[in-house]
Amino acid sequence: MKLPLILAALAAAPACRATSPTAQNTRPGRAPLTEMKIPERAEPSRASLPPPALKYPAARRTAQTDTYHGTAVPDPYRWLESLDTPETKSWVTAENEVTFGYLGQIPFRDKIRDRLTKMWDFERYSAPVADGGNLYFSKNDGLQNQAVVYVQADTPGAKPEVLLDPNKFSADGTTALAGYAISNDHRYLAYATSGGGSDWQKVYVMDLKTRQLLPDLLEWVKVSGFGWAGNGFYYSRYDAPKTGENSLAGKNEFHKVYYHKVGTAQTADRLVYEDSKTALGFRIADVTEDEQFLVLSLTDGIADGNRLQIRDLTDTKQAAAWTTIMPSYEFNNSVIGTAAGRVLVYTNYRAPRYRVVAIDPKSPAEANWKTVIAEGKNKLESINQVGGRLVADYLVDASTQVKVFTEAGKFLHTVQLPAIGTAGGFGGKKTDQAVYYSFTSFTYPTTIYKYDLASNASTVFQAPKVDVNPADYVTTQVFYPSTDGTKIPMFITHKKGVALDGKNPTYLYAYGGFNVSLTPGFSIARMLWLENGGVLAIPNLRGGGEYGEDWHKAGMTPNKQNVFNDFIAAAEYLKTNRYTDADHLAIAGGSNGGLLVGATMTQRPDLARVALPAVGVMDMLRYQTFTIGWNWAPEYGTVADKGQFESLLKYSPLHNLRPAAYPATMVTTADHDDRVVPAHSFKFAAALQAANTGPRPQLIRIDVNAGHGAGKSTKLQIQEWADVWSFCYASMGVVPAVK
Repeated sequence: MKLPLILAALAAAPACRATSPTAQNTRPGRAPLTEMKIPERAEPSRASLPPPALKYPAARRTAQTDTYHGTAVPDPYRWLESLDTPETKSWVTAENEVTFGYLGQIPFRDKIRDRLTKMWDFERYSAPVADGGNLYFSKNDGLQNQAVVYVQADTPGAKPEVLLDPNKFSADGTTALAGYAISNDHRYLAYATSGGGSDWQKVYVMDLKTRQLLPDLLEWVKVSGFGWAGNGFYYSRYDAPKTGENSLAGKNEFHKVYYHKVGTAQTADRLVYEDSKTALGFRIADVTEDEQFLVLSLTDGIADGNRLQIRDLTDTKQAAAWTTIMPSYEFNNSVIGTAAGRVLVYTNYRAPRYRVVAIDPKSPAEANWKTVIAEGKNKLESINQVGGRLVADYLVDASTQVKVFTEAGKFLHTVQLPAIGTAGGFGGKKTDQAVYYSFTSFTYPTTIYKYDLASNASTVFQAPKVDVNPADYVTTQVFYPSTDGTKIPMFITHKKGVALDGKNPTYLYAYGGFNVSLTPGFSIARMLWLENGGVLAIPNLRGGGEYGEDWHKAGMTPNKQNVFNDFIAAAEYLKTNRYTDADHLAIAGGSNGGLLVGATMTQRPDLARVALPAVGVMDMLRYQTFTIGWNWAPEYGTVADKGQFESLLKYSPLHNLRPAAYPATMVTTADHDDRVVPAHSFKFAAALQAANTGPRPQLIRIDVNAGHGAGKSTKLQIQEWADVWSFCYASMGVVPAVK
């Protein structure tokens, strides 16, 4: 299983199955969508705001040079990779003083923060998961730093009770719940926490009958699932870092699978799988619902997919034997369950848009496979086995379509969704007759529905009440040509009646990588931009997963430039069609999207007024040397290969900064980001400040006690978004009429 660089959701986290592996949370043209009227407000003022004089901290340049395949490449800010030295810490402090000093001078910053705080104060729910006669779900009352996990009886009128309150995990609200799973006998809950935004997790066990924590504590867990079997569960971890090693930057190698028995110390855990000859790659274990098969997903850090091996836990004679059911690392595969003695596998092997096949573990050769759901014209994005059905989530031009099949693959019906948008959830067990799902779109707040499998009917379970009127907005989807003529879809959202005068503040956000699909979703933070006359544009660039593996490969190495071309073409479309102009355009992206923004602004400094690269991969020559960066090699390539090195050097943001007038830029990162380590942003910001010849500010905003984005507290999110929008407006010379 590949771990993508994916930034956390902007508002409430999307609903997911309680039994989903925590690793799943890691990786950064139709008619108008639901038209949703907001009270008339004054148009934003076009008055100019004078840029304050900025004096950036001195950043020492060294003579550090590396030679790759005969090419010498300077790296003068290498010292910023040493995150814990007094010099680096002093530089970070000084940069934050400059950044927050600048932001503090923006006169409407406090009004934006106050408005965001008011808008954010609404109840947000996840889709419940039914287990043992109870419903488990998360809820944020509005301004809680972390959502709280509740449990209630699955009966009408039942009252929810607090099961886990992550707000009590730490005093400052920066320790988050990273995932949880309930044992098949409904007795225990295993849950993981992450501190300060780190990907490292600690795992605890709760007795659900007594609601008491047991003494179990598992550490150094990362990229792991919880596969319950018997009186324990399978999980994945690394060895503890060596003395003196920086756990937030050190390279993660030799991932292992263990079995933990409830009530025992971690030192007694049984080693289930390791590969002492292969340092890279993930080893992730799960167990089928009937506890018959232990499923092992393996990656090698080289190819883009994963192989699958299974072990029959009920066969005591062959307890140690593994059966390979998907031998290649080249394709993406996952076991979704069992039916009629066969294992159901979701795969893109011989099916770029994915299919479902049934494999007999006793005769796993491909010639014996049975196709359950064949590849279709639309990408099969995900699938759940529940209530004797297969619930399939398809993408139709980046929006959700849900179809229901029998376990044998016979089509039954399509689920009627409220509008064009994104649905998620539908998880449950084989005995469930009803499931829950979430639905959202750009102006449709995330609403939870209960779906009856027999009647094919949905009813509202929880609907949020927000301080905006979605009916005042419209979303359209357009298809624009990229440089090579490929048509790229893009969603454009704005208030009804916005004049296409080429002067609208516009926020262009994209990702473009790792098979990640950007589908319509509600963000309360973005609603502030929209209610003040802004335009939101989200293109579905190549490199994503919207149209299957072919679309993904069109944006991978050696085709990464396609992604940047697609993004630049989106900006030009918005200008040509008079949504905005270069003086009112902000380009934004996080993680792999931060790389996108960094590459775009170095290739086209004139494209936009504002650039917002968040937690980005900026040093493409050294990314693989930190933590799990090696996992991105299939996507980007590495310097070990001469051709890939030459390709990386052409677009690496750090290495393509030249003297130029760059957009007003605010790089954002965090001191506890151990997925894309902050050294990427540190080095890029130092080099950018030295290279910029124009008058616009080049800032770096460094969060403390935060990470790549997952689990970021509500307070920190509001503060960051207030700064982002304030920076955009000030840089565009616009004074927003904030409510």
